[in-house]
Amino acid sequence: MSLFKTMMAGLVAAAALAAPVAAKADKLQDVLKAGKLRVGILTDAAPWGFKDEKGEIAGLDADIAKLLSDDLGVKLELVPVTGAARIPSLLADKIDVLVAGLGATPERAQQIMFSQPYAVVNLGVYGPKSIPAATGKKPDNLTGKTVAVAKGTTLDLWLTDNAPGVKVVRFEDTPAAIAAYLAGQSDTFAENSAIAVKVMDQNPGKEVEMKFVIRQSPAHIGVRQGEQNLLNWLNTSIFSNKLNGKLGALQLKWFKEEQTLPTL
Repeated sequence: MSLFKTMMAGLVAAAALAAPVAAKADKLQDVLKAGKLRVGILTDAAPWGFKDEKGEIAGLDADIAKLLSDDLGVKLELVPVTGAARIPSLLADKIDVLVAGLGATPERAQQIMFSQPYAVVNLGVYGPKSIPAATGKKPDNLTGKTVAVAKGTTLDLWLTDNAPGVKVVRFEDTPAAIAAYLAGQSDTFAENSAIAVKVMDQNPGKEVEMKFVIRQSPAHIGVRQGEQNLLNWLNTSIFSNKLNGKLGALQLKWFKEEQTLPTL
C-alpha cells in the first residue's frame, strides 16, 4: 500500500472514532415532543377498562392514564388492546405505554419493563355457595370442578401448573370466561377480585364467592425494553400520586377497597 493510501486509511479510521455516536431513541422525549401519550388499555375487563353507556373508555386504567398525561402535560390517546395483544402492541410501537391490569412475571420481563405497582388485587377462583371454600394452600376443594379462565393469563398458567385436579376450560377473553360461568357452562371462574366485584354487582341473582385465593396481584405499567428514562418518570409519577392520595382514591372508587401497594 502506498504512503498516501496508508495516510488516508488512518485519517478515515480516526474520523470514524471521533464521529459522535448517534443519539439513542428516547420514548419520554418523543412523547413530550409529540405532545401526546398513547396508552394501550383493555376495554373488556371492567372495572380496569371498559366502554361506558356513552361508548367512552372508562375504568381504573383510564383514570390512571389521565393522571399520567396530566402529569406530563400532554394530550391523551387511549388505544384499545386485547389481553393477548397487549404486549405485542407495545413491542410494535403502536402505543407508548401499557396500562392494562398487567401483572409482572419473569417471562414477560424478558420482553418489556415494568413500573412499580399502581394498584393491587387478589387472584382467585370464584363460584357458588355449594362449593366449599378452600381450607389450605391448595385448591383441593376444586378437584373435578371446571374453572373458566381467559387463556394465556396468569390465572391460566397458575392453574395449569399447580392444580392438576382442576379442569381448566380456556376462553378467548375475560368476558367469555365469565359468561360461561353465568350461563352454567362452568362450575367456577378464575379472575382478580376487582373484576369479581363487578360481576357480583351486575349479577345480584348469581352466587359469586371466593373459593380459593391464589395470590395477591399488583398491576404495573409496561414500557418497551431499554426505555429507562420513561420508566423512571413513570415510577416518579406513581410515587407522587401515591403520596398525594390519588392512587388510593381511585382504588376505592373502582375496587371498593384500598390495599397497601407492594414494591417491585
